[in-house]
Amino acid sequence: MKWYWAALAVALMTSFAVAGCNDYGNTFQNNTGAGLAFLSPAQMSAGSGDFTLTVNGQGFVLKTVVQWNGKPLATTVPVDSTGAALGNIVTATVPAALVAKPGVATIITVNPATGAGQNGLSNPLAFTINPPPNPLPGLTSISPASAAAGSASFTLMLNGSGFLPSTDPSGGSQVNWSVSGGAQRKLTVLSGATSSQIQATVTSDLLVNAGSTNLTASVTVFNPPSAAPAGCTTACTGGGGGGSSAPATFTICPSSGCPPGTAASTSAAALVAEETPALSLDGRYVAYTAVQNDHAQIFLRDTCEGAATACQSHTTLLSVAADGSAANDDSRMPSMSADGRYVAFSSAATNLVVENAPPGRQIYLLDTCAGAGDSCKPSTHLISIDANGALVGTESILPSVSALGRFVAFLAVTPSQSPNPPTAQLKASASGTNSGYRQVFIRDTCIGATNCVPKTTRISLQPSDGTGMASKPAGPALSSNAKRVAMVGANAAILFTRSVAVDDRVFLAITDEQR
Repeated sequence: MKWYWAALAVALMTSFAVAGCNDYGNTFQNNTGAGLAFLSPAQMSAGSGDFTLTVNGQGFVLKTVVQWNGKPLATTVPVDSTGAALGNIVTATVPAALVAKPGVATIITVNPATGAGQNGLSNPLAFTINPPPNPLPGLTSISPASAAAGSASFTLMLNGSGFLPSTDPSGGSQVNWSVSGGAQRKLTVLSGATSSQIQATVTSDLLVNAGSTNLTASVTVFNPPSAAPAGCTTACTGGGGGGSSAPATFTICPSSGCPPGTAASTSAAALVAEETPALSLDGRYVAYTAVQNDHAQIFLRDTCEGAATACQSHTTLLSVAADGSAANDDSRMPSMSADGRYVAFSSAATNLVVENAPPGRQIYLLDTCAGAGDSCKPSTHLISIDANGALVGTESILPSVSALGRFVAFLAVTPSQSPNPPTAQLKASASGTNSGYRQVFIRDTCIGATNCVPKTTRISLQPSDGTGMASKPAGPALSSNAKRVAMVGANAAILFTRSVAVDDRVFLAITDEQR
């Protein structure tokens, strides 16, 4: 024990030597209370619960009170068998509210004043409240996943979870690149990163392959540990956490080009090439279909047209699951609200929503939070549902969104029961098996409405079991206020209240004049 008391005496002498003066009774005086040596614990992660703080030193008395940034804490003074204060230790209960946010707190103790010149204050010690540990990133996909040697620099899109923006105090997530076990290079990360998506620049000097076979590059995302809070001078280790994701593989093909099957298939690219992009009213946002890792996906491009000068154009993958992973099957046919915030699309993926989606292609509506502020969190909702079971066994395609994003019209196709199977070309088309019943529905999502219950309304039915129209189905077009729907259907059985003939096979439906 002698070494402990010797060390404590040295610590106390040092504390007294550096202790500052206090303003007490309008005069500066030396601290005359207890002498603090160290705290246990001396740091804590933000968001922790209530805990007991132990203050070690000397000179504590029965009525010593521990203060946290000047606020008295519930203090316990240990006593000996005679009831006298031990003098070298006190404990205090720290409420969780005091460690809710990162920062540095000042700990002092106050002994009862003993007269003139005796202020009862101890020397101060710092308590560090670290940020929570940074998450371990998860990398699920990259796009593109291959390029030929000698290609120009390009933007690599990385999808996953647990990513940190560049504004994070730790510096944000880093993207690392290494070829066949060689030296690791750090890629330049573009601004605008989210927790599920990062974009980084792959420069042309990284795309080197002098051989005749493919080379493999390893791409990882690294999160540094959380940084110590500002103003920290002692116990500044930070909150820890972070680490590297599992690697994704990028293929560097010979300069002659990538062998078949390396890049996205030509057939998939040809399918999406025919699709029309969706545009916001002011022209700033563009939603479109593109191929990533052999699947058609929905992307949103913020062009920053008409935005503040600080805006930087960027592209976001929209067809993603809640964990940030890309849709596991084709997503097509985007439609956008006037402000670009809401995007509807058709997808055969099974991982876009938590609830079990019906089999086949369904309509989803994504709130991108564009222009909605940082408090908004992107979310995806299944649209092609009906409490009465009208959509059971159908596949839903070709959505059309109203200006405010509240109403979504779409085409639901009941696959044909004909013994003649569809051709391979039809299976690959935008419609798939589409020679059966075709119905147009409108989904009221109640977005922006009060005292509203979401519902799905069928407005038309076109019975058909032939193949004459199978290859190119036509979807509905919804007006900005959702009061009118234009649709194609020469032999349609009309269920809406009133319609206007536009051409031989084109009708304008009056859906609800009170809406």
